[in-house]
Amino acid sequence: MVASVEPATEPVYPPKPRPGDRVAVVSPSGGLGETFPLPYELGLRRLREEFGLDVVEYPGSRAAGLGPAERAAELHAAFTDPTVKALIATIGGDDQITVLPHLDAALVRAHPKPFFGYSDNTNLLAWLSRSAGVVGYHGGSVMVEFGRPGRMSGLTSRSLRAALFTSGPFELRESPVYGDVNTPWDDPATFAAEPRMDPCDGWWWHEPHRVVEGRGWGGCLEVLAWLLMADRETEPAERYDGRVLFLETSEELPRAEEVYRTLRALGERGLLRRFPALLMARARTASVVDRRDDGARARYRAEQRAAVLRALREYAPETMAVFDVDFGHTDPQQVLPYGGTIRVDGPARRITVTY
Repeated sequence: MVASVEPATEPVYPPKPRPGDRVAVVSPSGGLGETFPLPYELGLRRLREEFGLDVVEYPGSRAAGLGPAERAAELHAAFTDPTVKALIATIGGDDQITVLPHLDAALVRAHPKPFFGYSDNTNLLAWLSRSAGVVGYHGGSVMVEFGRPGRMSGLTSRSLRAALFTSGPFELRESPVYGDVNTPWDDPATFAAEPRMDPCDGWWWHEPHRVVEGRGWGGCLEVLAWLLMADRETEPAERYDGRVLFLETSEELPRAEEVYRTLRALGERGLLRRFPALLMARARTASVVDRRDDGARARYRAEQRAAVLRALREYAPETMAVFDVDFGHTDPQQVLPYGGTIRVDGPARRITVTY
């Protein structure tokens, strides 16, 4: 176990790669490249051919069941390799919290690099921001976004390219369509056509009467709850004053009541009211193992929004919120800077991030 170090107070933006640079493909959570080679190989090919990157695979990306210390060692190796300019997660998982105690914050702080991932990678993003003092990037995985059947979503590609290769302000866009109905990755027919996309409304604003600019914090709500339960990568409540909270839910489709209870716990801890703005991702409404009809999907979205609004009404009535923002577990996906600057302009109905 690596000794803890004093947490950094202000995360720094790491230098960005350029086309032609080497990037590391790592699996701090699930190593499913061997289990599902079709999206994995497609993602690697896109990184090389469409993004022009020199990809180095770390062994854990194809090896399911690697232990926490082994996964931490691969991260250390990627961060300290001078030829590697960024790290991209293959996919999420459910046990990355066990990797955190094995990480060396001083080592990573001395070699800051962009890390891309989401879902269970909320653990590492929170750790990078608080303990290592490095801005991370919530979004972009090899097997999902880069490995999307048919072609990459245009909005996803636009955001990923900006987050990977550029620094500075980037305005998020609303999407007229979205997708969250996937077919099995072990079926070649899945990759013969693009995924199903459905029409959707744009962002839905709640109390949009001001402009908020602050550092982003949050991630996958289920994973964030685990971090709070374990009291990991969590600061005193007053340290969150002025930050922008962003939350999304996963393909495990938590019930609306569970979403409310998690936010209620944030409220009881004195955290929820500290955030003057909340970005709530478009809710994922289906999965490969839970195929709901369109009516059930619409009800799920409405119930989740109502649960969030209930928690805000009870614990953070002055917080501005934007619902159905395209980040997280739905398609398309836009990248958010974890620990970086997010500007939410209510009167102008604009969201700008700094990559």
